[in-house]
Formats: sequence, structure tokens, C-alpha cells
Amino acid sequence: MVRANGAVSLRELARVVQTSEVTVRRDVRALEAEGLLDRRHGGAVLPGGFTRESGFPQKSHLATAEKTAIADLAASLVEEGEAIVVGAGTTTQELARRLARVPGLTVVTNSLLVAQALAHANRVEVVMTGGTLRGSNYALVGSGAEQSLQGLRVSRAFLSGSGLTAERGLSTSNMLSASVDRALVQAAAEVVVLADHSKLGTDTMFQTVPTDVITRLVTDEPPTHDDRAATELQALADQGVQIAIAGASATGTGPAGGDHVPARQTRRDVPLPGQRRNQLPGGPQLRSASALDQAPPERAARVADLRRR
Repeated sequence: MVRANGAVSLRELARVVQTSEVTVRRDVRALEAEGLLDRRHGGAVLPGGFTRESGFPQKSHLATAEKTAIADLAASLVEEGEAIVVGAGTTTQELARRLARVPGLTVVTNSLLVAQALAHANRVEVVMTGGTLRGSNYALVGSGAEQSLQGLRVSRAFLSGSGLTAERGLSTSNMLSASVDRALVQAAAEVVVLADHSKLGTDTMFQTVPTDVITRLVTDEPPTHDDRAATELQALADQGVQIAIAGASATGTGPAGGDHVPARQTRRDVPLPGQRRNQLPGGPQLRSASALDQAPPERAARVADLRRR
């Protein structure tokens, strides 16, 4: 199935082979050890992340709950009457669905899916770039897209990609997509990257946004066992990237293209989720809830009072 589709979700695998996701996850781990595929959050892809890019149908089924929570939080950064650019991707498509409710907004995009999500928003103006259609992700790329962005200036750019590391920043597997993303960045005063935790620590072939150009990262809470994502978040924060973490208490989603269950959002301008922050040397530190419980009595009393409220 992975060879045929490029990527597959654990849920779909479990349904096809009529077994539990726990069993499928164990088998996928064994196949990864043999070099036959690479695990991703909620699924698996063909090996060779530097050269191969999954198509939109495969990406749309991976980390859906995380993308929903990230999009909810990213939308809260956008103000009425603002002019922004939104790049191509499944996470930015989720963002666009929420931007339809922002009055007076102007959205410049090279993504047909972003434009479609905003097509019926009466109070949002959509500006499409030119370019050549790239069917795998429904994006306009090439010199036409890049030239149409020359001379443009907006407040923020919202971009996604295939991988994000503190060393190289945001990257993607396709040269044409990377070139257009760089043009989108040049048009914006601030750059906001939308990336779920499975992309943290992943490096792909073409750099799109260097770390020192990224203003803010909107991501989800990594699992407690994911030390790679936690370490990468700390390294990004140490380089000045503001970290906003979206936590989803509701994980259900509606059908594709439909309404999603709203996620509880938490926004933190701190580097790391969980208690691992206290174990990492250097950089900004955040005291965990357990550390607050061990604070002096007068502080503990104030904390207890805040929790009651």
C-alpha cells in the first residue's frame, strides 16, 4: 500500500488488514528497521525523505488532529483588515478555512486549495499568483509565480513544509515549491511556520526559510517520548524563534472539507512542552507544574488560588 500510494495512515492499514492499530504500529516499526519504509506520526511513507514527497491525498490523512489545533491557533494571530500571504500545504489549507471569518482580510496565495477554502468568504479578498500548476499539491510554481510576488509587501507569511530543523530552518522536497516559498517570505514582514511535531528534526532537500528568518513557529505538543522534537524546539527557541504550542483536548474531526471539532488552544512563548525543559542546558527555561508545587509556601498558596479560579 505504501509503494502504491506513497504514504498510508495506521488507521487505514488496520482497517484493511483487520487488526488493531497497536499491531500495525509494531509491524510498521519492524518494517522501518529493515529499511522498507519510514514511520511518520499516524502513518508511514516510503523511505528517502530527502528526495521523495508525498502527494496531497496522502498528506491530508496524516496528523489531522494536530493540523486542526495548529490552524486554530494560527488563525488567532490574524487581525481584521490585515494583508497576508499563505503558502501551499495541508496545514495552511486548514488555516484558510478559519480565515474565511476574518473581515477585511486580503490573502495572497499560490495554492488552489487555499483559494478554494476562501472562495465564498464575502469579506475576504483573495489574490492568486501566476505560475504553472503543480498537480501533486495543487500549487502554482515557477517563474510566473515568483514574478507576480515582486514588489508585494504584507504583514505576515504563513508557510508549511516537509521538515524543520534549527540548523537549516524550513525545508521541502521540491525545488520549484521551495523557490516560490522563498519569494513569499520576501514579501512579508514576519514569517510564521506551521509544522506539527512529526516534522521537527526532519531535514529535506531544499531549504525554504532559514531559521534566523522565522519569527514564530506554531506547532502541537510532542509526545513525552519524542525527545527529538523536544530538543529541536529548544534549539529553535535558543535561536530566537517564538514558539506557540497548540494543545488539542478534542481530537475528533469532521469529514474532509467539513467542519472540525474546535480544539482547546494554549499559546506559550516558551521553548518546550513538558518537564524536559528543566533538563536541557542553556536557553530559556520554564518551570513545570510539579516545580511550582515545590515552591515556597506563600507562592504555592498563590498557585493553588489561581488553579481554583
